[in-house]
Amino acid sequence: MKLSAAFYRRPDVVTIARELLGKHLFTRIDGVLTGGRIVETEAYAHINDQACHSHLGRFTKRTKIMYEAGGVAYVYLIYGRYALFNIITNEAGKADAVLIRGLEPTEGVDEMLLRRGLMVASAKLTAGPGLLTQALGISTAHYGTDVTGDLIWLEDRGEQIPDEQVLASPRVGIDYAGADAALPWRFRVLGSKWTSPAK
Repeated sequence: MKLSAAFYRRPDVVTIARELLGKHLFTRIDGVLTGGRIVETEAYAHINDQACHSHLGRFTKRTKIMYEAGGVAYVYLIYGRYALFNIITNEAGKADAVLIRGLEPTEGVDEMLLRRGLMVASAKLTAGPGLLTQALGISTAHYGTDVTGDLIWLEDRGEQIPDEQVLASPRVGIDYAGADAALPWRFRVLGSKWTSPAK
């Protein structure tokens, strides 16, 4: 069952990030279906979170999509080459987001390998936020895409991951966020080889 806009428009981004574990993310780029099971996420909140791009209330060309109602894609580049795929959550004006960090590939693996320039499916395929976007064909061209549509979407296939199988830890690469860098808002499925190697 495809996740509806209502799923993303709830107020607690941390709960949404946790509940996205076990959901499935799909793309149909150029008519080709690719996707997999989400195994790692990070939550970013517009209030009391210096790691969030919108925490100062800055409405910029890059962050303007964050102020839309939840259920749209926020895609931006890091290091000038890696696109990171985030889903905006909360109601319009609240500017929260969940970063998808790790994916267990299940659909269109051959196409994902081609996009990544790999011969065999290993953790290098989708175990990291910049790798999974490349494998799924997601780029900055998809900034603002409705994630309840037919280009990029998420599905609930009935899997509920119990708390004892989830590792909550600080997020990655946000040392600039001061005390907020220690918030345990990175969620991983324990034992999955498809979570990112970042410490």
